[in-house]
Amino acid sequence: MNKQDILNIVTIKIRDKIQYFENLIAGTRASNNDTKSSMGDKYETGREMLQQEINNLQRQLNEVLSQYAVLQKINAGPAEKVQNGAIVKTNKGLFYVSASMGEIMFENQKIMTVSAESPLIKAMFGKKMGETFTINNMTQNIENIW
Repeated sequence: MNKQDILNIVTIKIRDKIQYFENLIAGTRASNNDTKSSMGDKYETGREMLQQEINNLQRQLNEVLSQYAVLQKINAGPAEKVQNGAIVKTNKGLFYVSASMGEIMFENQKIMTVSAESPLIKAMFGKKMGETFTINNMTQNIENIW
C-alpha cells in the first residue's frame, strides 16, 4: 500500500477545503462591503450578521489549517504500531491516522481518514499488529499496519 499516494490524496482534499473557505470568506467580505445603505439599524444588523458569518467561516478555516499542519508532519514511511501516518487494517475496516477528512477511495478500497484525537484512534494508539482493542463495547483486531 503506497502511503505517499494516500497522503497526497488527503493533502489535496485539505488544500481544496482551504481554498473553498478562503473564497467563501472573500465573497462574504465583499458582500459585507456592498451592503451600504441609508437604512440605519437594518444596515447595522445586516453588517453584524455578515460579520458573524465571516467569523464562523474563519473558525472553520482555522480548523482545516490545523489539520493541514498535522499532515505536514506525517512521515509516509512504514509503521510498526498505530501512530500518526499509519494505515491500520482491522476486522472492521481500513483507517488512515492523519486528518479527519472522511472516506477516501484508493485502489478500489475504502479508507477512513481519522484524526489521532478521535476516540477510535485513541483506543488503538500504540498497539501493534495482532493486538486487540475495545471501543463502544466492540472488540476489534488489528490485522495489519503500514
